[in-house]
Amino acid sequence: MKNTLELQKRQFLSEGTPDLKTRLNRLDRLLDMMIEYQEEIPVALTKDFGHRSPMASKFTDVASVFDMVHFSKKNLKKWMKPEKRSAGSPFNFLGAKAYIQYQPLGSVGVISPWNFPFNLTFGPLAGIFSAGNRAMIKPSEITPESSKLMEKMVSEFFDPDELAVFCGDVSVAEEFSKLPFDHLLFTGSTSIAKHVMRAAAENLVPVTLELGGKSPVIVGPSANMKLAADRIWNGKLLNSGQICLAPDYLFIHEDKVESWVQASKQSISEMFPSFFDNEDYTSIINERHFTRLLNYLDDAKKKGARLIEFNPAREEEDDRTHFKMLPTLILGVNNDMLVMQEEIFGPIIPVKTYSKIEETVEYVNDHERPLGLYYFGTDKTEEAFVLNNTTSGGVTLNDVVFHVSQEDIPFGGIGPSGMGHYHGWEGFKTFSHAKGIYKQSPVDALVKLTRPPFTNMFDRLISSRIKK
Repeated sequence: MKNTLELQKRQFLSEGTPDLKTRLNRLDRLLDMMIEYQEEIPVALTKDFGHRSPMASKFTDVASVFDMVHFSKKNLKKWMKPEKRSAGSPFNFLGAKAYIQYQPLGSVGVISPWNFPFNLTFGPLAGIFSAGNRAMIKPSEITPESSKLMEKMVSEFFDPDELAVFCGDVSVAEEFSKLPFDHLLFTGSTSIAKHVMRAAAENLVPVTLELGGKSPVIVGPSANMKLAADRIWNGKLLNSGQICLAPDYLFIHEDKVESWVQASKQSISEMFPSFFDNEDYTSIINERHFTRLLNYLDDAKKKGARLIEFNPAREEEDDRTHFKMLPTLILGVNNDMLVMQEEIFGPIIPVKTYSKIEETVEYVNDHERPLGLYYFGTDKTEEAFVLNNTTSGGVTLNDVVFHVSQEDIPFGGIGPSGMGHYHGWEGFKTFSHAKGIYKQSPVDALVKLTRPPFTNMFDRLISSRIKK
């Protein structure tokens, strides 16, 4: 890994800042690679998950990468142009200029997770390559088939001095995070992010951390309950809830609880008439995570919660394939329950009730700032109150998760849910050095006043600026 990074850095210095043609070529090869392997990607994912919905894999781990790359290609020429800024007075009146030149950083490290391996490995390359960088990738050891496929794909379409993949266990990830990259992007859990950040700090490597947390859903009294249920459960059951942005827990007005339960039952049965034999429904990644989720349910039940398991086909436990888990609502939750203390990452939704919308905002603000926040309702005053009085990485209104797919807005967390942004223009800037450039006025009459011996005119000029 160290040798590859040194190779990338040497080539970067030798070849200089890549032009538009070179950057577009790398983006095009990324697309060619995804087209070539589009059929093999879902197969590898199913081997890793036990079962991964083929259509969901095509949607989230293949097509989504194309969206990111196409947006970058469309805008790259504009992004690469110098950005004009205002030169300071009075020199601006005499022809002084100020602007920003966005330069590539060099070599960027990418540590990607297991839940959307291809999306969260190759998607960031849209910004990394657009900005003119090279990259090294460490995919997750939890999805070995996907990681091996990535290594094969990249070796066929890129030279190691442009892009390289390094598979391996935790020890490989630890060594990877210690390398002196010019930037490091990590997507994963908050606990591991702390270790990554400590390692990167040894070389003063700037980091972008895409984490997670407990993203709340606030269902206002004005919301259409069936529509809300359709959209919330669609977002929750995609990848069986194994999404950093999945709706984690839900606020419902105290008068609407049973309406929510009935709407949930109808929505789920329409999307998934059955689960264990349904190819559209994804398994929990492994036994450890499956057991963790069962523990949440057992803990909540022991502490007085009401559990509602959705099983439209009345499937038996013996019918279970792999680690598929039935969707479950938890009513009557309290903060002593594990399910309200930890990110769920599974098909479980705890429900909290409220009588006034202020209660929901107070609860959200009393906890760590989430990666996403979701509000359902038609009350514009209530919507504005929620938006203006909460802080989260991003927001989707009247749906869940969708803000991550909007390439023209930044994606990222805040505080424990992450730091920094990428996607679109923000991604280009994250993986660039914004070099500020000032070009002095050719007229020296005023400039020379700043040189000793200082004159009364210079004193008057300075004094004129010292005011409110």
